[in-house]
Amino acid sequence: MATIALTKDNFEQVVNGNDMVLVDFWAPWCGPCKGFAPVFEASSEKHTDIVFGKVNTDDEQDLAASFNIRSIPTLMLFREKIILFSQAGALPGSALEQVITQGRDLDMAMVHKEIADRESGPQAKA
Repeated sequence: MATIALTKDNFEQVVNGNDMVLVDFWAPWCGPCKGFAPVFEASSEKHTDIVFGKVNTDDEQDLAASFNIRSIPTLMLFREKIILFSQAGALPGSALEQVITQGRDLDMAMVHKEIADRESGPQAKA
C-alpha cells in the first residue's frame, strides 16, 4: 500500500479504523523530510498490513500543533489508537524496520492494562 495523505478531516478515522498506523509529519521545503520520503515509501510497500500516512505540516498546522510537532520530520507509530513511538528526525531504513518490529511485537493487552491502571491509580485526596 502506498502512503496516504492525512488531514484533520481523515486523521482520526484512519488511526481509529486501523490496527497499526505509521505517520510521517513533514513539509515540502524540509531537506531531511525529502531524504526520508523514499525510506518511508519503500517501507509502506513492504508492510502492506500497516497504514502509512503523511501529514503535510504546512497544510495541516492545527493537526501538527495538536501533536506538539516542533521539528520535522517527526515519525509516530499508533497501534490500537495508542501512540507507541514518537521521534523527531529522519530514520534510516534499518531503524524504521526496528520500530515496526517492536510495535508489532508489543503485547497490547499489557499496554491497555498499564494505561487503565495508571488512569485509575491513587487519586489525590482533597
